[in-house]
Amino acid sequence: MLIIQSYTPACAALWNFKKSPHKTPVSEPTVFKEPELLKTEEEIKKESNKDIKNAVYIQDIKFDGNKLIKSSDMAKMMNIQAGDIYSRDMVQQGLKQLYQMGYFTEKIKAIPIKVDDNNIILKVTVEENLPITGFTIEGNEVLSAGDITAAISSLKGQPQNMIMINQAITNIEELYASKGYILARVTSVYDDPDGILNFEIEEGHINSIAIEGNKKTKDFVIERNILSKPGEVYNENQIKADLTRLYGTQAFKDVTRSIQKTNSDSDLYDVTINVEEQRTGTLSLGGGVDTVTGLFATLGFAENNFRGLGQRVSLNVMTGTGIMLNDQSMLNRANIQSELSFYEPRLKGTDNSFLSKIFYRDYASYQVPLAIERRLGIEGTISKPLNPEKTLRGQITLGLENIDVREGDSTQIKKLFNQHNIPIAERAKQLEGGLFIGIAPSLVYDTRDNAINPRNGALASIRFDQNIGLDEISNTHGKITASIKKYFPVMKKSSFSIMGRAGGRLYGDMPEVMAYRLGGPYTIRGFRMSEVGTGDGFMMASAELLTPLLFLDRIEKIKFMDNIRLAFFADAGKLFNSSLSDKMYNRPGEAISVGVGLRVFVPGVGPLSVDWGYPLTNVGDGNRRGAFTFGVGEFY
Repeated sequence: MLIIQSYTPACAALWNFKKSPHKTPVSEPTVFKEPELLKTEEEIKKESNKDIKNAVYIQDIKFDGNKLIKSSDMAKMMNIQAGDIYSRDMVQQGLKQLYQMGYFTEKIKAIPIKVDDNNIILKVTVEENLPITGFTIEGNEVLSAGDITAAISSLKGQPQNMIMINQAITNIEELYASKGYILARVTSVYDDPDGILNFEIEEGHINSIAIEGNKKTKDFVIERNILSKPGEVYNENQIKADLTRLYGTQAFKDVTRSIQKTNSDSDLYDVTINVEEQRTGTLSLGGGVDTVTGLFATLGFAENNFRGLGQRVSLNVMTGTGIMLNDQSMLNRANIQSELSFYEPRLKGTDNSFLSKIFYRDYASYQVPLAIERRLGIEGTISKPLNPEKTLRGQITLGLENIDVREGDSTQIKKLFNQHNIPIAERAKQLEGGLFIGIAPSLVYDTRDNAINPRNGALASIRFDQNIGLDEISNTHGKITASIKKYFPVMKKSSFSIMGRAGGRLYGDMPEVMAYRLGGPYTIRGFRMSEVGTGDGFMMASAELLTPLLFLDRIEKIKFMDNIRLAFFADAGKLFNSSLSDKMYNRPGEAISVGVGLRVFVPGVGPLSVDWGYPLTNVGDGNRRGAFTFGVGEFY
């Protein structure tokens, strides 16, 4: 029996051939034996004669003893062919190269057979190693024997070859590594008398998982984010996902792992998760500009590791000057918004997450013309992963909201209604609000490679909203909204994305304050807020190219430059069952625009965007020169 033992963790192995009780061992010689050459005195004299006229030529080469290896392959390996001048050194080197093919024992010899004074036939005799008739795989758990043998199937039917067996080991270990099992090793290979080649594998199991570095965060909070468990085969992809999940809690500045082989068992490894906690409580004061809120100031408090339990609590208050770049349908009025939220990543110890919030918003309505909108509500959302990869999540939101819509400029409204011969009684329908219970199940599919600045993957969602009017049952309605955005990497740092969205009322009467809108940031850029129109349904699409600013991304000393992108975009959309407001302001109801913008990606916030869009279609009574829009967060 041929015993082959691997001594190194790398894919290439060093071999030790040990004696088997089944047959005489095959050992690789350290010095190649000189082949047997049958010569006469006359041939020896000719061999030492430098004169080309006295040279002896190889008339033909014949191989004997090879059954599985082609003679043409052997001749090519020896680098000798008919017509060459016979040289003892050349034949010696050729035999060495032939032996190095790995298919033969050391019993290789070359015999020159005289034809005449100037020609010989070179007869090369070899003995092939035993042929490989099949494989057995031992120790495999996470990969099937069929998958493993498929990676080494080229060995079957060939003589045993140490070079090829080494390559087979490399193939097996690379197969494991490609699936994340980077600790898997082929520990030994041996053959049976019938030619079966046996591979023994240690896949690398987790003995223990320890946590180090946490002072505030409870151990169980970290442990519940680590899906890898002792007893399982170590998988680097799973560990990376665990570390990403821990980092996503925003409780840690850095998260790493280390691996140590145990002393008791070569197949067991101890894994240590090292965390570096960061300050999770923040008090912030800031400001900015946004198309919806105008110039705004914010005051906020956030604790991302509340009580060391991985919970998040935040309070945000924002006040703004009002909608910027608004048209004549919107009041120039300051606004105030506030929100208190609480997030539990593991509800009752399960993998369900829970987000609750209370909010108050007071601003000039961009749904109902020249109206003031006040919203007070509370809602909770439970989210659950629906597949092991956690790329698909199911969510359900339950909320209670009071929407108060008030008149903002009665004088101007009366003029508008008179100009369009609309009964002033219709205004009451526009100002309809009410108290609503909302139930909204949804599905979210997310395979993005990065939540802040994605370059690959997709984000898709579908949501059904059931709103029940408590004070006016006739306002009960249901609507459905879906979106999908696909990202494609371009060159090293750029990305191209395409997005589609659609939604519509399914049944019931939907108040205008809850209608869909197009125009402004996050919809059709190049148009002001709701300038394309509002209605009971819509569909839209967008294409966008993001690329670093020319040369600025090469300034490696200023890493923030890598968070800035130049945007080129095209938007198109159409509304269905347009509202009364669209008639009052001659809104087009459909639009196409192109433009350019700037993105600044801020961790924890998302992209801050400034866009200038140019309408390619009718803009109704609007400005044909285009418009700026400002936004915070991703454009979905």
